[in-house]
This record gives sequence, C-alpha cells and structure tokens, in this order.
Amino acid sequence: MAGSTHSVTNQPPPLTGYDAYTADPALVSAVERHLPPAVREEAAGELAALGRTCGSAQVQEWGVLANENPPRLRTHDRYGHRVDEVDFHPSWHRLLGKGVSAGLTAAWTRPGGHVRRAAAFVLWTQVEAGNTCPLSMTHAAVPALRADPGLAAEWEPRLTSVVYDRELRPAASKAGVLFGMGMTEKQGGSDVRANTTRAVPLAESGTYALTGHKWFCSAPMSDAFLVLAQAPGGLTCFLVPRVLQDGGRNVFLLQRLKDKLGNRSNASAEVEFDGTWARRVGEEGQGVRTIIGMVAATRLDCVLGSAGLMRQAVAQAVHHCSHREAFGTKLAGRPLMRNVLADLAVESEAATTLALRLAAGYDDGGEQERALLRIAVPAAKYWVTKRCAPVAVEAAECLGGNGYVEESQLPRLVRESPLNSIWEGAGNVQALDVLRVLRREPAALDAYLREVGLARGADHRLDAAIRALLTELADLEGIEARARRVTERLALVLQGALLVRFAPSDVADAFCASRLGGDAGAAFGTLPHSLARASLVERARPTL
Repeated sequence: MAGSTHSVTNQPPPLTGYDAYTADPALVSAVERHLPPAVREEAAGELAALGRTCGSAQVQEWGVLANENPPRLRTHDRYGHRVDEVDFHPSWHRLLGKGVSAGLTAAWTRPGGHVRRAAAFVLWTQVEAGNTCPLSMTHAAVPALRADPGLAAEWEPRLTSVVYDRELRPAASKAGVLFGMGMTEKQGGSDVRANTTRAVPLAESGTYALTGHKWFCSAPMSDAFLVLAQAPGGLTCFLVPRVLQDGGRNVFLLQRLKDKLGNRSNASAEVEFDGTWARRVGEEGQGVRTIIGMVAATRLDCVLGSAGLMRQAVAQAVHHCSHREAFGTKLAGRPLMRNVLADLAVESEAATTLALRLAAGYDDGGEQERALLRIAVPAAKYWVTKRCAPVAVEAAECLGGNGYVEESQLPRLVRESPLNSIWEGAGNVQALDVLRVLRREPAALDAYLREVGLARGADHRLDAAIRALLTELADLEGIEARARRVTERLALVLQGALLVRFAPSDVADAFCASRLGGDAGAAFGTLPHSLARASLVERARPTL
C-alpha cells in the first residue's frame, strides 16, 4: 500500500506546550524556600507565566532560528563609511526582549529579586543560552557602577529597566540599555594585569581616551561596556558608551566576530579602541577591585546557566525515555536506563539547589552571607559548570541516534555545555580564587563551615565527607597542586549539605551514596541498586 512505510510509531511527542517552571519541583521548592513569604505568591505567578513561555513551541522555535541564523558583522555601509554594526535574526531580538521584560536585568530593584531572577535565568537558559550573555552582563554591571555614585545614579535605572530598546542612540534617550564587558586581551587572557590598552586623561575630569584591543568582547551591539585599561595610576575600570551624548558613534572598531563551537546566536567580537572616549569608574589603579563585583555576579550566572542547561538536557532525556519503547517496555522502565536517568536527575537537582542558595545570599546581603559567597561562588562555578558537559552528553546518548540529530535540540545543548566553565575564568582560575580566599579570608571558611554544619548528624556519609575536607584543609603544603581537588570537595560537601536539609530523602540519599560515599562508579548510571531510582526519575519528568 502506497505510503504505508512512512507511518510514524514509537516516537515521543514534542516537549512543548508545558510549564517549564512547575514541571521542575527542585526549582519550585528552592524558590519557595528562599523567598520572603510576602512575595512568594507573586513570584510563583510570574515564574509560572515565564515557564509557559519557555515551554511554548513558538519561543522554542525562536531559539532554533537564532542559532541557525547567527549574527553577521557589517564593518562598512554601502558608501564606505565605517559603521561597525552586528545584524541579528529577528528571533534574537524577540528572545532578548522577552528576557528583559521578564526581569532578568532587574534583580536589584525588588524584594527577593536575586532568587526570582535566578529562577528565571535557569528557565530562560533552557530556551536559548546565547541571549543570556548580554542579560547577565547588564545585570552584573550594577555593583561595579556603584563604585561611582554619580554614574550609578545615571545608569542604574536604565540597566534595571524591563524595556528592550535595540536602537543604537544616546543612552540618555533610551528607556532601557544593555551592557557588555571587555577584559581579555591577546597577550594576557585571565591575567588582566598584563593588559596593554592605554588610557590617557582628557581635559574633562574623569574622562579618558583609550587605545588598544580586546580579544573577546561579547554582545558588541550593547549600549555600553565596562573595560579595563592602563591609566597613569595603574589598571583602571572604564565605561565605554557605544554612542556619545551628541549622537555620534564612539570609536568602537569591530575587527571580526569569533567563530565559536557553540553559543552561536550571540556575537563575540575582537574590538579595537583608537582614541575611544571613556569615563573612569572608581579610582585609578583600582580596576580589578571595581570590576570584581561584576565578575562575581556573572560567575553566579555561569552556575545558573549550567543548571538550566542540565535541567533541559535531563528533561529531554526523561521525556524521550518515558515515551519510547524498546524490548517490550518503556525505556524509562528498564532498570539500566532508569539508573542513568536517576543519576542525571540527581546531578541536575544538586546544581539547581546550590545555585538558588547562592542567589539567596545576594538577597540577604549580610556579612556572613557575603563571606560565604566569596568562597562558595568560585567553588560552585568550578564544579557545576564542569558537570554540565558530561550531563549533556549522557542525556544525548539516552536518545540514541536521535540525540545526535540537530532537530532534537541535544546537539545545541552539548555544544553550549562547556562554555560556562570557560567564561569568567576557567577552572584553574576558580580553584586559585578559592585557594586565595582560604589563605586570606578566614571568615569565608567559617561561614562555609557554619552552612554545611547545619546538616551535620543527618547523614553519616556527609559527616565523613566534612571530616575528610577539614583534614584536607589542615594540610596547606603543596595545596596549589591540590586546588582543584579541594575546590571540588568544597562544592560537593555544600551540595550534599543542602540536599540533606531540603531535598526529598531519596534525592539526598542518592547524592550522598554516589558523590560522597563512594558507592558508585565514575560514569552516570552506576547508582547503588538499593536506591529508589524510580522516584528520582519521576521527580525529574516534565509533564505536558
């Protein structure tokens, strides 16, 4: 019979038309746990609305189109005038507009703002990770600008706006702006003190002319950028507007766009400054101290972004295996596949729980919370971002050959998964930052031990891991070579403590047995047979 070979059977329905927020109990419980009671209901409504947006077929298609049609650089117009503009597919602008209107740059302006934004960031990353880069940098520019109260008063209302205005024109005439950042140079990389971009003072107080280059400048279509350059007094932070107050273009020469492994919807450029006008932020010679608040906030976003990517990868894998049959039963019902899915689900929940706990520390703002963040953010950034790639790859394998096909979305997640580990300082930078804090800031370690100590006595494997960590920290000889191991243990113990306190017992038991107790192999899918794996998979399953 003609056409009979084309019947479609044993294929899962598309994972669309669902609420990505309420379908994620780990995220929902973290939000409820960390928000003040007065704003929980309002936040739940907002996040559920965003979750439905994220789960809609239309918005998911925007994510596909933004990646299939990457940005294009236009250095000159048809007449030969230098314009240095980047053209984006309309889907990019739709996504960015939705992200801004959802409050992803507005955490600083409302109660519980960081937890609410963190949850929204986890959700929005699952749609399309590239557009979260300008959203992250815009959000993170606020603490850096507060080093100059005058600049903060001028720019903060625009940064925290929920209005997306894509036009390149003076910031004073815009209801909302986006910020970028330029720190990395060819010769220095993470060693920003090796930067050679020069800043020469101009006649107007606080203004300078910059000359030099930036090897990576993401989101070059933004309205302004925070950059580091060498002023007469040393390495200094500057604000570089894209358009000057008189409407003229600042000298911001886009040499080329990077051809990247993933994150393809987002433009990353090489930029040249040649007498570029800039305004100093903070004092001369205090550039690193000024911009470090921005770096800390974007590092937390790397954790949140990885948690979002992991959640989407696990959701896709569990959804597929819950509908696909093999050897007479659903894949998710096969003991070995169930073990793999349960293991992935535990990793995802641990990442989400830790990320939201750190966001709550920003909302609290107390001295002990600030101390905890100084050690916990780089430790989490190191560990959670490194776990993202193996989770994405294993989740793709759960779909078999379908997971290697672009239409499944998993290849895009796989390509995206290593990026957060590289952005804002790769693994060694994070481990060395943890080591610096351990050596110089005893209050940070005290705050960390108080936090994990809240769970002591609840699980013997966690208690043993805490004791082993203390032994490790007591021996500082040759600790730099062990900095990765120490950082990993700090993150794992903190995750374990949070899950023991807040997660269902099945989740905490699985984590402590496999990540702290050594009762599992190195690969996903090697959880001890005694664990309640079916409940872990069911908890992670997105419901349509």
